[in-house]
Amino acid sequence: MKTHGPWKIKETNNVYSDPFIHVWLDHVTRPDGTDGQHVVVSMKPGVCVLAIDEQLNLHLTKEFHYGIGRDSIEAVSGGIEDGEAPELTASRELEEELGLIAGDLQLVTTVDPFTTIVVSPTRIYYATRLSEGTKSPEGTELIEKVVIPIREAVQKIKHGEITHAPTCVAILLAHAELGIEPRMTS
Repeated sequence: MKTHGPWKIKETNNVYSDPFIHVWLDHVTRPDGTDGQHVVVSMKPGVCVLAIDEQLNLHLTKEFHYGIGRDSIEAVSGGIEDGEAPELTASRELEEELGLIAGDLQLVTTVDPFTTIVVSPTRIYYATRLSEGTKSPEGTELIEKVVIPIREAVQKIKHGEITHAPTCVAILLAHAELGIEPRMTS
């Protein structure tokens, strides 16, 4: 039996695997001593890149996402390929999705967007000193570029119009770090 925090894992069964996710089912003894099961979904680590221009406008993506079944406004995001440095992934995704090149790319933090059953560590970057590159989205990506002032992005978070967790963290941290006074609107 393997100890996992206050849990004890009696057996692990692989349920599903593809290039993007791995799903397994653990037969466990729960912290309260009763037997149970726990499913874990592991996704490849990713990046979230918040592109900020000199006027403090954010360059975001708007795209239909199959899982949530609607358009989502987000910072550039993508999975880190095996053997690829996270900074390279961040730069590559920024150019592929928005056609932008960062003169400066700064690692801000790493977040775990989900913590109960999904393992998906995401590194957040700020991209600044932006210049034009060559946009080349993947075949599944129908991306619209959205350029909005950082204050407006904060309001979109407040009103549930921007909901992608790593993007929300990136925007709110940038807003706080840049010392922008919030403008309260209803």
